[in-house]
This record gives sequence, structure tokens and C-alpha cells, in this order.
Amino acid sequence: MAQRQALWTAALVGLMAVGCGGKQAEQGQGATPAKKKPVVGVTLLTQTHDFYKELEKGMKDEADKRGLELVVTSCEMDPAKQASQIEDFVAQKVAAILAAPCDSDAIGANLAGAEAAGIPVFTADIAAHTGKIVSHVASDNVQGGRLAAAEIAKLLGGKGKILIIDHPMVASVQDRIKGFEEELKKSPGITIVARPSSDGQRAKAMAAMEDMLQAHRDLKGVFGINDDSALGALSVIDAAGRKDIVIVGFDATPDAQAAIKTGGPLKADVIQYPSKIGHTVIEMIARHLAGEKVPPVVSVEVGLVDQATLTAK
Repeated sequence: MAQRQALWTAALVGLMAVGCGGKQAEQGQGATPAKKKPVVGVTLLTQTHDFYKELEKGMKDEADKRGLELVVTSCEMDPAKQASQIEDFVAQKVAAILAAPCDSDAIGANLAGAEAAGIPVFTADIAAHTGKIVSHVASDNVQGGRLAAAEIAKLLGGKGKILIIDHPMVASVQDRIKGFEEELKKSPGITIVARPSSDGQRAKAMAAMEDMLQAHRDLKGVFGINDDSALGALSVIDAAGRKDIVIVGFDATPDAQAAIKTGGPLKADVIQYPSKIGHTVIEMIARHLAGEKVPPVVSVEVGLVDQATLTAK
């Protein structure tokens, strides 16, 4: 009898343990919070330019695939605003920061807080000259500059006066100019007479072009470091009725491609692939956060489009 009672007691204790365990398991299922996605703070040069719209879309598409959350901001070419955005990301303790610097020199000091906090920093399109950068992803801008120079030399038959509408604070533009000048050495008959800055903006390019037409009446060519610069120059040249000046731009935005197709002064454009840059830089961030070693620089190919290639599509 005592043995039977002991067995019943043991069985009852076991059932109670199972019941309690099941109840605890059920409670535990709802209590465990979902794992949060790593947050990447993004500060872009601008969100109004077609290039950056495509870049942002590429980044977002890749982030969705890789389980990252992007918080995208834009400084709209204001270094102080970009510095504030970086400070905010550091305060939020994001997993990584991605920047397209508006000033390649100034941004270095603003990245000190991220480095102190152990937050990895990446750059896209535009490089930072100082500061600790894990990986930089951009078009091969030196090669793009070479392509632009070779095209202008061909269009001008190797001689004539030209100008560059510049944006000297930006590393990617510095690389374009470097490649352009290197290639132009092959055409000693071509002279660069001026390098006014437009800050990459169409209105400023128009103002610069108006001054340049007055100062250099024998001008024969223009290299616009982006399409806003090229299209700003085009507006002024068209208004002046100057059909003897050729323009080569950089970006191959839809507006620029449409202008090239008309056969006007804008003859060609270096084409970039911003969506690919966006996908690639997010891939570098995801791989780094997963513990992989990533290359410090990733170059994305560029090409050249003109009326013939665009109408052949």
C-alpha cells in the first residue's frame, strides 16, 4: 500500500512539472522580443539629383535583402548639416555609418566621434580624405575623366580652347579632373583656359558659363564635371546661339541623354551606374558586420554615351 501511494505521488509530481513547464514554455514564446535589424545611418550629399536617387534606391533594395535597416538623411551640400547628421547617428549608436561627403577634407574631423564609439564608417561615390574609413565604393572617376578628355579631343580634332566647370571640394571630382588632365596631355593643341566652380549646381554653372563666354570668345569646348554643370552650360550656349562649342558631361542623367539625342552642343556623357554603387556599398557593410574582411576601395566601371549609342538602343 505504501509503495502504491509513493508511485501515485511521483506520477502526480511529474504531471505537475510537465504542466508547469508547458505553461512556462507558452509564456516564453510570446515574451522573447524579435531580433532587431542592424541600423545603418546614411548621410548623402543630396537627394535631389538623379544620380543620388538611383544610388539610394540601390542601397535600399540591397538592405532589404540583407536584413539591414537604413536611416537615410541628406545634407544638401551643407557641411555643418552633415556634421550634425553624423553626430546624431553616433548618439543613436547605429551599427554603421555611410556617408557621401559634401566636403572630402572637412568630414574627417566629424568622423572622430564614430571612431571613438567603435562605429564603422563607409563612403559611397565621394571619398573622405581623412578619418577612418572601412571601405569606399565609387565609380572609377579617374577613368571617367580620361574618357571625357579623349572624347573632347576627338570632337575638336586635337586643338582648341576649353574650360572645365569644376567642383574642387569633392574627391570624386578631383579624380575626374586628374584623369581628364592626364589624358589631355596627349593633345597638346588643346588648352584649358579656365576652371570656374559651379558647386555641381545648374544655376551656378549657368552664371559661370555666361562669364566665360564673355571672357573667352574663341572657346571651343566645355567639360562639365556633372550633368547639372553640363546642362547649365548648355542653356547659356544655346541661348547665345553658339553652335561651335562642344560639351561633354558626366553622369548620363535622363535630361542629359535627351539633350545628346537632339544633336546639340552636348555631344557625350560619361555614364555611371549609381544603383550598382548602392548595392555594392551595402554589401560591403553587411559583410563587415558579419565579421568578413572587405576591400578598402571598390571601383565600379564607367562608360561613355553619345548620340550614336543612345539612338541605337
